[in-house]
Amino acid sequence: MIIHWAVPHSVPAAGPLIHQHLVPRVWRRDVTVWTAEPDSEPARTIANRLGWLDVPTGMQPELPRVEAVAEEIRRDGIQTVYLLGMGGSSLCAEVMRAVYGVKQGYPSLVVMDTTDEAAIAGAVRRLDPAKTLFLVASKSGGTIEPASMEKLFWQHMALRVGSSAGRHFIAVTDPGTGLAHLAAERGYRHVFLNPPDIGGRFSALSLFGLVPGALIGAPVREMLAGGAAMSEGCRQENHQNAGLELGAFFGSAANAGRDKLTVVLPPSLRTLGLWIEQLVAESTGKHGKGSLPVVDEPLGRSDEYGDDRCFVAISTDRDAPDRSRLEALEAAGHPVLRLSTRLDGLGAEFFRWEFATAIAGAVIGVNPFDEPNVTEAKEKTRALLSKASIDAGAPAATEGPVSVYARLKGATPAAVLRAALDTLGSRDYVAFLSYLPAEPDIEAAIGGIRQAIRARTRVASTFGVGPRYLHSTGQYHKGGPNTIVAFVITGEDATSTPIPDAPYTFAQLKRAQAVGDAQTLEAHDRRTVRVHLARGTGAASMLQALFAEALK
Repeated sequence: MIIHWAVPHSVPAAGPLIHQHLVPRVWRRDVTVWTAEPDSEPARTIANRLGWLDVPTGMQPELPRVEAVAEEIRRDGIQTVYLLGMGGSSLCAEVMRAVYGVKQGYPSLVVMDTTDEAAIAGAVRRLDPAKTLFLVASKSGGTIEPASMEKLFWQHMALRVGSSAGRHFIAVTDPGTGLAHLAAERGYRHVFLNPPDIGGRFSALSLFGLVPGALIGAPVREMLAGGAAMSEGCRQENHQNAGLELGAFFGSAANAGRDKLTVVLPPSLRTLGLWIEQLVAESTGKHGKGSLPVVDEPLGRSDEYGDDRCFVAISTDRDAPDRSRLEALEAAGHPVLRLSTRLDGLGAEFFRWEFATAIAGAVIGVNPFDEPNVTEAKEKTRALLSKASIDAGAPAATEGPVSVYARLKGATPAAVLRAALDTLGSRDYVAFLSYLPAEPDIEAAIGGIRQAIRARTRVASTFGVGPRYLHSTGQYHKGGPNTIVAFVITGEDATSTPIPDAPYTFAQLKRAQAVGDAQTLEAHDRRTVRVHLARGTGAASMLQALFAEALK
């Protein structure tokens, strides 16, 4: 299969990289592209994270088994697949489901990348054991969210189908992990072992993407072919190298102060933004540097943006972003890079962004293959869970069903929010980090608040659902430039589901993750406000009213 992509006009930033022979150095696995100390521990980490370069061709031998398992599952009448994973282990599957849909006769896919009580209790309530398969995906094999969900669903399946429970589980993990051993002990139906030299967020074209894709009938062979075509194109040492051009564009833009990478997508590729967000944010946001992806913001007028923006617009063979608004942005002096892709070549887009992110890391001057701040929130969560109760301290202000926790002072919750918003400078951004159920009305309400903030201040904003964002933008929020105003939004759960073999429930785990991350952000001197809503509160309307008052 031949994949066609449109290579945009030459981006001047790529020229010096061509003269530095950066591209062949990447393909030679030269770790000094990203570190000046070739014999250091960071260099060894980088050397063990470059397997994604070979994936488009290296995964070809795995396809017959992957496709055979998918056919076996379909033939056995499985109607629903629950994917238990986080970050790079789940987001690619989310994109494939949205772009390709579920092929006729194949099972539906439910991505469970959460500790939300409502989502988990709902999945248990709807469970049809005989027609359900669980795909447990974890590179490390010990990530707390999928591990906790595995325990819960294994307990339910063992009670309802007995000794055949293992036939309803498949694992994707690295060799030798705790999950690999657990799968063997419990008699999982299949265990797929991914190459260990591929980092989670660079794993879209590996078994972490291919297995769930095949299970829903996605064109995984075409995806790999697209990735292979783009991979070959990314070997070129010229301006026809689509990955080089993209990485040079947003890497050099970040160095010039335009560090809000605004990705403009057509409706057919909307969910690709989630995958781009975790790839770029977690890879580049560290040591006070980075490029912050803004991926789900409606395209506005040119005068609604500050001079900290750069734009990447992607068109497909089916649809495209608003051309007139892009032209207005260009006319106003904003850097705009236009790309095009084909929906049947989604693998090419995955590889283009992976290669571009590696290039951008070199341009910005960071190691794109580590995540030094991600473990901090995990450690804070463990510390909170080890206590008899999760102490969040005294609220800064309370009014009715709303309490806010912050270092800032104010007589009411709205006053505290107003004080936080008043600190915004021209290059700052606002992050909404929600631990409320992932429901459309809440997302729409926060979307409206974000547009109101942009109209008033011209600053960028992002929206993340916890704990998913902890494995993506969470790294940038703590390790990137200290330009964030973070609103962590929590609420009381109506139920509390115990986690088997753990002294806490999913509700307690989620609360510890939210409180722990807010405390970690504050430890990095980030401006942080946690907004807590009492049980029974109409969350969407309450947030709209609260921020409307704060923005007066």
